[in-house]
Amino acid sequence: MSEQQPNPYASDPSQGGDYRWGPGEASYGYPQPYPGAPAYQPTMGAGVPAPAYPAATPGGASFSVGDISVAGDQIITPSGSMPLRGAMWNATDFSRTEEKIPTHAIILAVIFFLFCLLGLLFLLMKEKKTTGYIQITVTSGGRHHSTMLPATDAMSYQRVMGQINYARSLSI
Repeated sequence: MSEQQPNPYASDPSQGGDYRWGPGEASYGYPQPYPGAPAYQPTMGAGVPAPAYPAATPGGASFSVGDISVAGDQIITPSGSMPLRGAMWNATDFSRTEEKIPTHAIILAVIFFLFCLLGLLFLLMKEKKTTGYIQITVTSGGRHHSTMLPATDAMSYQRVMGQINYARSLSI
């Protein structure tokens, strides 16, 4: 039989190190451990618990997008509050706008075509209808919340993006 050769990549104890395969400690790009609850319960003197949602600070931003509200330095959602600083905001357009010729325009075109050739101009009438939703997501402080807003017209997404961009400017 053949002799077994030693592994040339195994660490040499004389080199002073024990090499392990794979990433060592968590670094950028790797999941970080979820921060645990504080070791103490914050109170407001005489053992009164701190309020769940701090009041909005004067001059602070106060607006809402769907069920996501921004008040002071907090983002308030049905699943709890998140810090505003460092929040990541995203919006996705799941709406569509359809354009079609309405039924009454087709009827008028047929009727007026028989009397004069101008009836074909009724076929130029168009009707636009927007359906669908706009999804808004916010992630901050290890929490994530998503909400859906109905798209009422073709400009709904632009209005929502204006609010999202304002929220992004506050999150810096």
